[in-house]
Amino acid sequence: MTDLLVVEDDDQLRKALVLTLRSRGYVVHTAATGAAAIERVRSARLDVVVLDLGLPDMDGVRVIERVRETSGVPIVVLSARRDQSDKVTALDAGADDYLTKPFGIEELLARLRAAARRSGAPVDAGVVRTPDFEVDLGRKKVLSRTGAEIHLTPTEWGVLEVLVRAGGLLVPGTDLLREVWGPQYETQTNYLRVYLAQLRQKLEPDQSHPRYLITAPGLGYRFDPSGTGG
Repeated sequence: MTDLLVVEDDDQLRKALVLTLRSRGYVVHTAATGAAAIERVRSARLDVVVLDLGLPDMDGVRVIERVRETSGVPIVVLSARRDQSDKVTALDAGADDYLTKPFGIEELLARLRAAARRSGAPVDAGVVRTPDFEVDLGRKKVLSRTGAEIHLTPTEWGVLEVLVRAGGLLVPGTDLLREVWGPQYETQTNYLRVYLAQLRQKLEPDQSHPRYLITAPGLGYRFDPSGTGG
């Protein structure tokens, strides 16, 4: 699991980030001030820091400088400051990346994955086991109960990985289409029907009564590792 520290004083945005990032499999810690962030970096093992520059007690650039005195943890800045000089100042202080608000969640996730890879964090580590098969996120493989590999196409794996990483939460169809195929495919709901049917054929004991790949009509899809279909 990848441990993140979200440093953001806006309560609503901080809560939204926590919910989203936890649903994608991250372990999320939070801080609302620069001082709390510096202390958290010193006391906890972190893989990435997500940092707002406009904090109530000190400027975010100062936080970067203080963190860099003791830690090389990757820092991804989220800021409403759009001037080139602000970005250069933050990067020169030791930030690894800079994303301006408002931002797309998929872009943020991509930046976090890149930062975690640079830090050596196990972005894809983890095995999710069900009564009938297991999903190895690190090796990007699905194995049956006997240990035999269940072959998935790259697109089938993409759909399954998004659902598994959601941790049992419902993934709206538009989010699934955007993440696997791209934003230009958000209306192509027929893609989901086709690929979910293919995955069920390969993974479900009875594809006419899905236990793992659950459809919530009109809402989206979710993965239930317990196999209860509930």
